[in-house]
Amino acid sequence: MTASLPLSTTDITPEQALKHYFGYDSFRPGQRQIVENALQDRDQLVVMPTGGGKSLCFQLPALLKPGLTIVVSPLIALMQDQVQLLQDNGIQATFLNSSLGLAEMRARTHLLLDGHIKLLYVAPERLLSQDFLTSFLPQLQNRTGIAAFAIDEAHCVSEWGHDFRPEYRQINILREHFPDVPVMALTATATERVRQDIMTQLGLRSPNVHIASFNRPNLYYEVRPKQKNAYQE
Repeated sequence: MTASLPLSTTDITPEQALKHYFGYDSFRPGQRQIVENALQDRDQLVVMPTGGGKSLCFQLPALLKPGLTIVVSPLIALMQDQVQLLQDNGIQATFLNSSLGLAEMRARTHLLLDGHIKLLYVAPERLLSQDFLTSFLPQLQNRTGIAAFAIDEAHCVSEWGHDFRPEYRQINILREHFPDVPVMALTATATERVRQDIMTQLGLRSPNVHIASFNRPNLYYEVRPKQKNAYQE
């Protein structure tokens, strides 16, 4: 799959970009509206099951908007997998984390500042470090523009979630430094209490909330009496 489309353009539709970059003929339920809201710079909370297409909800708008989309991701392995998949599809994406040497870190920094990257994956610890928050991010904003922040695994924000991480709780400082940049929070699991906490802690403004169905019609449970030869079964 090639990526001959321009880095950001209003000349192509989301459907065309979906086919070109990701190879899909149509959106899954809910994705099209989420993408449209993202293109309108709306804050959003997206709750979708694993494998439901959450990542595409911020990846595709990143290709259609000017500037850089910054993705907050909690795990190095997850960042590397996501970036590799994007690069395999011809999408300009990268990550900055502790797995990189100094020379490679500098090279990627230059690519970012020169506007050659559309999606940047970082951990919350790096995002919130003093130099990154008060020096590097403002440089990016001034030189390329920051299109959006996507907070993956957003349930980590909430003390009521099953995987609370204190550093996620501090991400709301982005609103103070970049009040005009839209935020999309995404998670595969969140109760009503956790959803409300995510929106409050991240300072989402009149967000669009999308909760996908978790029904898996291809899965079913069956209870059967245990037979004497159960181990052989």
